[in-house]
Amino acid sequence: MPLGEWLASRGLITRDQLGIALTEQKKTGKLLGELFVTLGFVSAAAMREAIAEKTGTESVELPEGTADAYALAHVPRELARRFTLFPLAYDAASRTLTLAMAQPTNLVAHDQIRLASRGEVAHIEAKLASPAEIDEAIDRHYGAVLSIDSIVAELEAVGDDATAGGSTQPVIRLIDALLSDAVLSGASDIHFEPELGFVRIRYRIDGVLSQIRVLHKDYWPAMAVRLKVMSGLNIAETRAPQDGRMTLTLSGREIDFRIAVLPVLHGENVVLRVLDRARGIVLLDSLGLSGAALHQLRLMLARPEGMVVVTGPTGSGKTTTLYSMLSHLNDVGVNIMTLEDPVEYPLPMVRQTPVNEAVKLDFASGIRALMRQDPDIILVGEIRDTETASMAFRAAMTGHQVFATLHTHSALGALARLADLGVLPDMMAGNISGVIGQRLVRVLCVQCKTASTPDDVEQRLLFLPNSPPPEMIFRPVGCPQCRGTGYRGRRTVMEVLRFDEEFDALVGSRAPLSAFRALVAQREVMPLADAAVALVRAGETALEEVLRVVDLTGRLAR
Repeated sequence: MPLGEWLASRGLITRDQLGIALTEQKKTGKLLGELFVTLGFVSAAAMREAIAEKTGTESVELPEGTADAYALAHVPRELARRFTLFPLAYDAASRTLTLAMAQPTNLVAHDQIRLASRGEVAHIEAKLASPAEIDEAIDRHYGAVLSIDSIVAELEAVGDDATAGGSTQPVIRLIDALLSDAVLSGASDIHFEPELGFVRIRYRIDGVLSQIRVLHKDYWPAMAVRLKVMSGLNIAETRAPQDGRMTLTLSGREIDFRIAVLPVLHGENVVLRVLDRARGIVLLDSLGLSGAALHQLRLMLARPEGMVVVTGPTGSGKTTTLYSMLSHLNDVGVNIMTLEDPVEYPLPMVRQTPVNEAVKLDFASGIRALMRQDPDIILVGEIRDTETASMAFRAAMTGHQVFATLHTHSALGALARLADLGVLPDMMAGNISGVIGQRLVRVLCVQCKTASTPDDVEQRLLFLPNSPPPEMIFRPVGCPQCRGTGYRGRRTVMEVLRFDEEFDALVGSRAPLSAFRALVAQREVMPLADAAVALVRAGETALEEVLRVVDLTGRLAR
């Protein structure tokens, strides 16, 4: 049975979706399975498992750690790229090579690998993996296609001729190499910062900026022009700010870049936000919440109307949390509509609208327009002013689920901020499902973290009620796996505050903040600081990292 018919017979796709994919296949010539994933009909993991079941092949998810050096030595990069495969392991005793392949039954690829090994590979064990995972693994473990070091050396060698040569000029290849390297490094932002005699290049990885390169100032004008051309900006305009966007295919998947250009003292400062669609959506169960907090969050989402507010500073993961909640609620039976500035990650079956000041489409007027589209769930990217706050609460009062972000330092601080925006307590009471306060903390690298005994001050900072003092904590060291930072990846720290009748009564009676804190203490809600301290005591992060994002100074005054 053809793949599309087989998927439709098992209910993974509909007949309409199959027809759309077949039409696109005639236009593009791409594989049908790849189109199902690209069009958002099936996730990459579900497609991999479905093809594995259909072909009777074992599927494998490629690891992010170090690869088998012996296996890599038996497969040239050119063959890995040509046949979309990646070596996983090599057994010298049986001369068996284990491969992850997009097409495990490709016998031509098997023969080519055997020939290239000069008799060292007698047997091949093929496992199924997604093409995107294989491409990313090839780029990560074989090294970048474009070596930044060699291009910089070429730039220095050619000097004034660096901008000659059309598409093969070193500047073009340098920009491509830097963008590819940033994506592989997991950077969320790329900074190009001109100084008096040089241009500094920095990546923001896991929320912290780190310097990657320093280049001569003479190369920067050509680099800035290249970035403007790629994002469709005016290359002749150097005195006014500009914003743009571009989409590139890197490591086998589409990556969006949002670019902002700002004139500064020594030239134009350029910042690119990296929007990796594959990493934008996190499952609700993968947010790292404790069992009690996850239960409270699910109860908030189960409420058919009301507003859920996510608070925190810029870069604290509020949008990711909102998308996780929308993904959890996303179903063909509900109409979800969003108003964002800008739309960062596309969600299937969700109507997403970007704010556009040029046509006077702001958050307040956008909510009015959304209300006429028969929505069940509305996401408001950010509540910034009185009119937006009022319209959002009117939507919640009329039977809609509303999700929004707010810039405050804590969950309870959202009430004061909403009052400051002019929302009356009578309007808030009964219409807030809950408030989430959150931060992002870096996770210690498991390869190099080291144990240490906390001193007296650290013991006080790490105090938790009804828990003995910690005898050991872990600190960052730094190794090649974590680029010398001591950290690898981030996780969410949350305080989840679900509102009920008692909270609504306090809101309606304009109770002081102390009354809310007393009620929170009765509910045994873990505060943000305690949730962060619990991660340190569990060995997942370091105390200095928690101090960077969460205020623990009040503990020293006890």
